[in-house]
Amino acid sequence: MTNKKLILVAEDQPDNFTLVQAYISRHYDIIHAENGAEAIEVIKHEADRIDAILMDIKMPLIDGIEATSEIRKLDYKKPIIALTAYAYPEEKIIALNAGCDYYLTKPISQDTLLETLEMILSTE
Repeated sequence: MTNKKLILVAEDQPDNFTLVQAYISRHYDIIHAENGAEAIEVIKHEADRIDAILMDIKMPLIDGIEATSEIRKLDYKKPIIALTAYAYPEEKIIALNAGCDYYLTKPISQDTLLETLEMILSTE
């Protein structure tokens, strides 16, 4: 059994997931959701185990904005970090209003991602 924190990575693009996995898997355990609907289901059943969520914004079925809103309705209070290729200021406001705590734009650097996770998880 590992003592690593568990991160839910909601990302529909295999290449993007592989990159995030490569960046953080030495430091964190990962559960992958391929869309917002899967992310919601994971939180319904595993919320107590998930320490943070990396949420892609543009995904099929249920996008990251709607998924975040639904996850917050499930009383999930831990950090949700929006990951998006869209750097528009209004997109950031929408993500934060939906319940995301942080907003990172792609392409994301390994240092930025790890520093953000370390910052938010060290206060947990």
